[in-house]
Amino acid sequence: MYTATRKRLQKLTDSTSKASKHFNRYEIECLIKLFYTLLEETTEKQSSIGIDRNAFRNFLHTTFGMTDDMIMDRVFRAFDKDNDGIVNVTEWISGLCIFLRGNLEERTKYCFEVYDLNGDGFISREEMFHMLKNSLLKQPSEEDPDEGIKDLVDITLKKMDHDHDGKLSFADYETSVQEEALLLEAFGPCLPDAKSHLEFEAQVFKDPHDL
Repeated sequence: MYTATRKRLQKLTDSTSKASKHFNRYEIECLIKLFYTLLEETTEKQSSIGIDRNAFRNFLHTTFGMTDDMIMDRVFRAFDKDNDGIVNVTEWISGLCIFLRGNLEERTKYCFEVYDLNGDGFISREEMFHMLKNSLLKQPSEEDPDEGIKDLVDITLKKMDHDHDGKLSFADYETSVQEEALLLEAFGPCLPDAKSHLEFEAQVFKDPHDL
C-alpha cells in the first residue's frame, strides 16, 4: 500500500514546485496524490517507487482515450527519463508539465522524441511507415493498404523533409510545425485532445474551496 503522509506530501510538493513552471503548488499537490493513487495499479515488483508501464498505459487509455500501443509505449519512454522502467514522482510532474501545458517549443521536442522510435535523432521513412500503419484505420479494399501508407509517407516527406535527405531531423520537424501547427501530431496522437485535457484538469484540480 503506497500512501503519502501529509509531511511527505509537503516535502515532495516543495521539491517539485521549484522545477515546475506550468503548475502552481496546489496543482502539483493534486498531481502527486494522483501519482500515489496510480501506484496502487502497479503490479511489477521494483526497488524504487514508480508507476510501471502497464499502469501508465492504462492511465493514458482510460483518461485520454489513447489506443495505439506503440504511441503509448513511446509516451511512457518520454516520461521515463532515466529509462529504469518506471515513472517516478519527479518524472510524473515534469512529464505532465509538457503533456498538459507545454508551450509549442516544449511540445515539439516531446512529440519528436515520441516519434523517433530508435532514438537516433531522426524520424526515418520506416518509422513513419510503422506509426502511420498503426494509427490509420484499416479500410476494406482490394488495394494493398501498405501501398497507400507508402504514398502517405512520400507525401509527408515531400512536405516536411526540408533538407531532402530522405528522413526528418529535428530541424525539419520543428520548421514544419512552425509553418503548420497541425503537423505537430503528424504520426499519431501523443498529446491529450482538448476535451479530455479539460476534463482531466477539472477532475484533478478541484477548487479547494469546493471541498
